Amino acid sequence: RYLRTLYLGLQSRWQAEHRRRHFYWRMMFESADISMLRLLETFLKSAPQLVLQLSIMVQQNSIEPLQGLSASASLVSLAWMIASYQKVLRDSREDKNPMSYKGAVVQILWHLFTIAARAIAFALFASVFQLYFGIFIVTHWCIMTFWIIQGETDFCMSKWEEIIYNMVVGIIYIFCWFNVKEGRSRYRMCIYYVITLSENAALTVLWFLYYDRKATSDFDALILVCVVSSSFALGIFFMFIYYCLLHPNGPMFGPHTGGCIFRQRPAPVPGSPTDAVTSPPRSLPRTTGGERDGAPGERDSCVPVFQVRPCPPPAPAARAPRTEGPVIRIDLPRKKYPAWDAHFIDRRLRKTILALEY
Repeated sequence: RYLRTLYLGLQSRWQAEHRRRHFYWRMMFESADISMLRLLETFLKSAPQLVLQLSIMVQQNSIEPLQGLSASASLVSLAWMIASYQKVLRDSREDKNPMSYKGAVVQILWHLFTIAARAIAFALFASVFQLYFGIFIVTHWCIMTFWIIQGETDFCMSKWEEIIYNMVVGIIYIFCWFNVKEGRSRYRMCIYYVITLSENAALTVLWFLYYDRKATSDFDALILVCVVSSSFALGIFFMFIYYCLLHPNGPMFGPHTGGCIFRQRPAPVPGSPTDAVTSPPRSLPRTTGGERDGAPGERDSCVPVFQVRPCPPPAPAARAPRTEGPVIRIDLPRKKYPAWDAHFIDRRLRKTILALEY
């Protein structure tokens, strides 16, 4: 995948002007898939390793230089991959505003401090209650996985693959928030962080009540408790900075802005049909639950280009029309395809459009 992305990037530079855009978007789609795989790999490998290393440090009450460097690298890689995936995902979609580098840096700090607080709380609790820590992790993972499944994500092409994907994302939810569904996510995120804050506080308090007084002094224990609380508070602070000042869709408490690049719909060209898509897109968003049920768009969503549409024709696509070129009409029967097949259809259509454009 890395070599293919590199090849597509070189082709987007070397090809003629009318072919560069085709190879550029193919490169962005491949890059988004690579970022997702790297994200899953990081949380399946670096996150457990980080908790194990921190737990050993707490039990030994000492930090070796190489140990501290390895734990720091694991922590940075977790925060880096979350922000990197969000930026690449937005860059690979024309219907989304791109994330600025300032926003990416602030998002790295947001996840860095929240994951650090979470990992330290895990390590403190695991250093005293090994068995109960395993029970807690499995219980939290099951609850988060069930929550994700109830959200009806549409990432894979079959139902059981989607469930396996949700189970893997549930591992990410053990450590930090990860948005897997289009639409307004602030309420789900608030619920998640309230649960996370309660768990961190409970784990840290239980460790403070039962830690080994001979191995760890009261002053050091108090410092660790302050590190957990202050790290989580800093993470929430940077999260508010990101949503209030640096979010691609505008400030969270500012005027209402949509997730589309084009704010106003252009006037239709005289003589052209009002329900035709006059310009096929270069990227294709997923079909969301609200779009399948006919719900109106929300703050973080955009009018989809290809969707299962009801009997009344949709409004014109929010994109400048053009008179030349082919017109692609897609009309799938409503409720015929379940949620997990909609994304598979979208990906096939996206690849077909890229091939036709080329």
